[in-house]
Amino acid sequence: MKIDFGPVERGEMTMLEFSVRFSKDDLAAASDASIDFMLHLLDDLDDADVTFDPIDEHAHDPFAKPGEENIGWSLAHLIAHVTASTEEGAAFSSILARGYPLEERPRYETPWRDIRTKAQCVQRLEESRRMRRGYLMTWPDVPFLDVYRKASERFEARFGKLNATASFLFGLWHETQHYEQMQEVKRQALAARAG
Repeated sequence: MKIDFGPVERGEMTMLEFSVRFSKDDLAAASDASIDFMLHLLDDLDDADVTFDPIDEHAHDPFAKPGEENIGWSLAHLIAHVTASTEEGAAFSSILARGYPLEERPRYETPWRDIRTKAQCVQRLEESRRMRRGYLMTWPDVPFLDVYRKASERFEARFGKLNATASFLFGLWHETQHYEQMQEVKRQALAARAG
């Protein structure tokens, strides 16, 4: 199940408004579809391809280590980043569904430099699939959907309030926003391999 986040991206709906149409099973199916999309991207790649450093003229990460703010992200780097963000959204969803409005960010990102092989990329994706499904399994049968993530006024002004469903979708939305970047990195890696 692939989700079209167009209404959110166009500003027609907040993530919270958008989220009411999705069940916990829909979230699991959409998460699996995203993992499958990324696994499929890796199908014809090798270890050198997933660690290939692409050219990205738009690269800018103010939170990166000094000297890495403007580097292109390899597929391994992208996989570490997007899985961390989606798992964070899933962790928030678990906590909110159980009625606790957590403010701290429950985020851990696998160090991208530690991912050096295609097998490690696949392992990270499958681990993320298991973790996301695990967070959804912690939802009670009747989740608290009127409990919201505590966030700054700036965050709420930009993204609106996020309950359990919206938090899960928020992480997944972030992941899908990197799809084109991943496809471009793959294109560059295969072109470099071809010579």
